[in-house]
Amino acid sequence: MSQVKESCKKLIIFDLDGTLLNTLEDLADAANHVLSEHGFPTHPVDAYRYFVGNGMPTLIQRILPEEHKSGAIYDICFKEFLDYYTIHMHDKTHVYEGLTETLEALQADGVKLAVATNKVHSALAPLMANFFPTIQWHALFGQRNGIPVKPDPQIVYDILEATGCTKEETLYLGDTCVDMETAHRAGLKAVGVLWGYRPRTELEEAKAEIIIEQPREILSII
Repeated sequence: MSQVKESCKKLIIFDLDGTLLNTLEDLADAANHVLSEHGFPTHPVDAYRYFVGNGMPTLIQRILPEEHKSGAIYDICFKEFLDYYTIHMHDKTHVYEGLTETLEALQADGVKLAVATNKVHSALAPLMANFFPTIQWHALFGQRNGIPVKPDPQIVYDILEATGCTKEETLYLGDTCVDMETAHRAGLKAVGVLWGYRPRTELEEAKAEIIIEQPREILSII
């Protein structure tokens, strides 16, 4: 007997870092801790706005000195970063103002909610449980072994399969050009958010179809 999927009124897929959660300081602290431990130069927190977005392996490549962007030192630094971040990922991270209330309103209206992030998959569920205890997420997908990271659209296809929703029923929200490209490649409407890590110009150049300034605006575009 075939499984009957739950009907889909509407689905919103959210990016995580810079869209749902401001994780910048915890990511920067973890990365700079590793750099300091190895005697490498550290980076200002604000610089991490452009280091993040393409997954944690790429983040470590971007922050390391040129001669250590691959090989044994890279492998050690990546493991140390994951170990440190796993312990400290709640230290300074916080939900963007107005998002919890907006998510609760969407949920009450029957909208399905999902997350597609390049953050390692193992970090995703603990973060969501800690910061969004009142929200039921219909799909949570992070970076997984053997699955290409965004902007490859596979993560979106996996969410559509898990939720039973169609592309026409789905919006994709994110704060970077990576997110806009992911949405376009997956055939979804791309919504850029301005409370995250990147400026309006990046979202415009990446052809965001809608750009919003406050989380409550989501309620008017759904």
